[in-house]
Amino acid sequence: MSLEDLINSVKKQPGFEKAGAMATFVGVVRGTSVSGKVQMLELQAYEEKADEVLSQICDDLKKKPGIVDVQIHHLVGEFKVGEDLVYVLVAGEHRQQVFPVLEEAVERYKKEAPIFKKELVATGKGEKKSYWTAEGKNGA
Repeated sequence: MSLEDLINSVKKQPGFEKAGAMATFVGVVRGTSVSGKVQMLELQAYEEKADEVLSQICDDLKKKPGIVDVQIHHLVGEFKVGEDLVYVLVAGEHRQQVFPVLEEAVERYKKEAPIFKKELVATGKGEKKSYWTAEGKNGA
């Protein structure tokens, strides 16, 4: 699913006519980490549980005043530097309502969803190393 697909999907939701604002967050592969220059990133998830957690976060946040819809779409697989990893979209009646909910959605998925990343990096000495880490510990 692309960001455009997600936006179009939200616009088709019942009740979207109440929306006056949409805010998005796009997480991308960062080219550097504390371990060196990132060559590639692999994301894996305990998908059934991750889908359940992401759905629960969205459901919780949709209950906030003025919020029309919340969607979180996290990709899995192998990614190059600069490629998209996650889309978070919040639609609401007013912009003042959507920005705090967008930030909360991002912080919650990073802490709560069982998504793991493996970074392949080149160190300053030219060595290639890879390691697994929880999504929330080093961020996307």
